[in-house]
Amino acid sequence: MPALIVGNWKMNGLGEDIAEIAHMAGSGARSVWIAPPFTLIDRAVIVSAGAVKIGGQDCHANAKGAHTGCVSALMLADLGAGFVIVGHSERRRDNGESDADVRAKATAGRAAELEVILCIGETRAQRNAGQTEAVLTAQLAGSLPDDAEGLIIAYEPVWAIGTGLTPTLDDVKAAHAHIRGQIVARFGPNGHGVRILYGGSVTPANAADLLRVADVGGVLVGGASLTAESLLAIASSAP
Repeated sequence: MPALIVGNWKMNGLGEDIAEIAHMAGSGARSVWIAPPFTLIDRAVIVSAGAVKIGGQDCHANAKGAHTGCVSALMLADLGAGFVIVGHSERRRDNGESDADVRAKATAGRAAELEVILCIGETRAQRNAGQTEAVLTAQLAGSLPDDAEGLIIAYEPVWAIGTGLTPTLDDVKAAHAHIRGQIVARFGPNGHGVRILYGGSVTPANAADLLRVADVGGVLVGGASLTAESLLAIASSAP
């Protein structure tokens, strides 16, 4: 199974940047997904022509209702999106999202037949206190939906996101092994089929090494996903 390369554009991208997605789609690269801002999803779906899977960066837990400014998973699916990211540390931090909120959003994404990328990760203070595994265990326990179908986990150490810092390869291996153990304990044999992505300052320079680590099934890329040149360099580094 080829490594999954997912780009999270965050709050970046205007109409002119659709050309980057068109370039990615025309490259022939396999297993490249992009989560542009909500404003570009419909245009991204059109220019990607199925060669790049397009998704949302978040969704509301409800299918519809009086939730001004929010977007439901059904709305994403209606635009042609194929996946949604939930529980990103920036959502947890900036919007106060709890594990229960993340679980509800993951459940909503699956109900809309979207694949769900569920993010977890520890802060620097938690890591320094030796709490990484305890934090990951608690986040998984509170955030996971009821089954493993359509589920992808993204391990993003919060302190590495956008900082240029990354854990050692041994640290990544240990975190992913712990996550795998927790998923298998929760879902049984089906847990072996859940991809675990690494995210946190992934670049063309470090992607190849990260993608060779056991239980790293792909990467979730932030700033380095904003141009086709950079993201395709990451994709081409996959073993």
